[in-house]
Amino acid sequence: MIDLHTHTTFSDGTDSPLALVKKASSSGVSVLAITDHDSTASWEEAKAALHGDLKLALGAEVSCLTEDGISVHMLGLLFDGGNQALQQLLSDSRDTRIPRMKKMIENLQGAGYQITLEDVEASTPEGATVGRPHLADALVAKKIVKSRDEAFTELLHNDSPFYVSHFAPTPEDSIRAIRSAGGVAVIAHPFASRRGQSLTPDSFSSLVSAGLNGIEVFHRDQSEDERQQLIEIAETLNLVITGSSDYHGTGKLNQLGENTTTQAEWERLESMADQRRVVSR
Repeated sequence: MIDLHTHTTFSDGTDSPLALVKKASSSGVSVLAITDHDSTASWEEAKAALHGDLKLALGAEVSCLTEDGISVHMLGLLFDGGNQALQQLLSDSRDTRIPRMKKMIENLQGAGYQITLEDVEASTPEGATVGRPHLADALVAKKIVKSRDEAFTELLHNDSPFYVSHFAPTPEDSIRAIRSAGGVAVIAHPFASRRGQSLTPDSFSSLVSAGLNGIEVFHRDQSEDERQQLIEIAETLNLVITGSSDYHGTGKLNQLGENTTTQAEWERLESMADQRRVVSR
């Protein structure tokens, strides 16, 4: 069982890297990708926790914005974690999150919601990259909403009047940075219309030109029709087809291994990195 998209407490997951590695191992996962938002800070703890036959495909989920302002997430896997250009790109994205969070809180306060930056900080695990899920958790703690899902559905989605965008590279720049660092780039849930705005089939031409390796087809936020469209696009453009859980622990309903990548597609994707970086015991 190969799961190529998960999160830990170093971004917006609720499992530590240690806990996630243990859960993956006991759940029968053979290859686990840890892809925290704009961060590789979880890598060392995850590697130290590795045991048994589990293998790690370490990476990050890069926050991107298209020229039209559509939010896109790019999974970078198997890249050189010491690559300075890519680490700078991730750092720049993280640095803009606090000003963005302050503005979102101001927007909510202006509408009468009793929420503060201190509330969000109290809901953010130490060392985590602050983001909308932590604001959602603070709204839950303040009993403004009942769950993270309700917070995003009602208040924090991309089309909400409370939403604020932040610095982010274009998907193309993100792909080029990942590939230059020796890794592979897989676009995450590109047709997830349940999240709001999404890409269109015409969007993929420039992504492929930039070096895109694969498409995350099997994801709970994409309908069966959307999955079939993506399969056709992947086959036409000779892109790897992946599936993954986008696991966040108790922060989302997603269950580890609920969508997976086939062994053949994983081997194809791994072969596209500039060297073998899968971590095993």
